[in-house]
Amino acid sequence: MKNGLKSPGAACLLTLTLALAMALLCGPVAEARAGEPKRAALVLQWQPQAQFAGYYVAHAKGFYREAGVELAIIPGGQDVVASRLLAQGRAQFATMFLSTGIERRVETQNTPQAIVHLAQLVQRSALMLVTRADSGIKEPKDLDGKRVSLWDNEFQLQPRALFQRLGIKPTIIPQSSSVNLFLRGGVDAASAMWYNEFHTLLASGLDPEDLRVFFYRDLDLNFPEDGIYTLEKTLNADPELCQAVVSASLRGWEYAFAHPEEALDIVLTRMSEAHVPVSRVHQRFMLARMRDVMLPATKTDTPLGELKEADYQGVATALTSLAFIKKTPSFKDFSRGQALRTGRSQ
Repeated sequence: MKNGLKSPGAACLLTLTLALAMALLCGPVAEARAGEPKRAALVLQWQPQAQFAGYYVAHAKGFYREAGVELAIIPGGQDVVASRLLAQGRAQFATMFLSTGIERRVETQNTPQAIVHLAQLVQRSALMLVTRADSGIKEPKDLDGKRVSLWDNEFQLQPRALFQRLGIKPTIIPQSSSVNLFLRGGVDAASAMWYNEFHTLLASGLDPEDLRVFFYRDLDLNFPEDGIYTLEKTLNADPELCQAVVSASLRGWEYAFAHPEEALDIVLTRMSEAHVPVSRVHQRFMLARMRDVMLPATKTDTPLGELKEADYQGVATALTSLAFIKKTPSFKDFSRGQALRTGRSQ
C-alpha cells in the first residue's frame, strides 16, 4: 500500500479536498433536496494509485451520481486516520484493512462513533515477506535471528502471528515507505505488497528468480485487506445511501478490470493532480494484481464485496491472541453487507 513520500503538492491537495468535502457536507449525512443527489465523502488509505482504481473510475464515469450520490474522494496518507475522519463527520465512508476495521470496532463499540463493515474488496492477502534467493532463508523458520523489516500497525499482525506460531525471534527493524534498506543489504527480509513493493524490486533490476517470497495467505494467515466502512449511525440513518455507495464502488471496480487502460488513464490523471510520481508500467502491474486478489478465481471463491465469516474469525482470533484486542465483536454486529443486500439495515 505504501508508495513514496508525501509531497507538499499532495498535502495541499489533501487540504483542499478536505475543505471541499466539509463544504459539501452538513452533519453526518448531508440532506439532499428532492431530485438532487445526496452528498457524502469517502476517505482512502493512501494517495492516488491503482490500489483504489475502482473508486476513481466510479467517480469519473458518473456511477456514484447515477446511484444518487455526489461523492467526494479524500486521498489518504501518513497523517490521515480514516476512523478519525469518520468520527468527526468529515467523511461518511472509508477504506480500511479488515484487521484495522475489527480493532476500530472494538474501540468504538457502544459509542456514537461505532463503525461497521459494508463490503470486502480484497479477498486474498497481498502482503508478503521477501528475501534474496541466495540468502540461505529457504522457509519462514529460517528467519529466526535474522534482521526483518516490518511496517507498523496492521502490517505487523500477520508477521507477529507467524513468528509466534513458529516459535522464532527475528530482529525486527522498522521499515520506511521504500525498500531501499533491503536493496542495500541492511536487512535479510522485508515486507512487501505484491501489487506495489514487489514490482518496485523487479523495477530496480532484480529478476523474480533472484528473490524468494513468502505470502502470508499461503501460510494459513490469509487476512483480507481493503474493505468499505461507515459509522453504524450513518447506516441506520440512511441505509439507501450506504447501499448506493457500495454498489457504485463495486461497479467501478468491475469496469476498471474490464477496461484496464481506461482505468489507468483515470488513475494517472488523479496521481498527476496530486503531484504523485507517475509510472504507467508500475500502475498497470498494480491494477493486474488487484484483480488477482479481489476477483474470485473459481466459482467457489468469495464474490466481490462479500466477507466470509471464517475469514473474519481468523483475523479476530489472531488479534485477540496477540493482545491487539481484548474481545472479538460478533460477526453479525460487525459486518452489515449481507443486511444491505437483503434490504435490512440491522
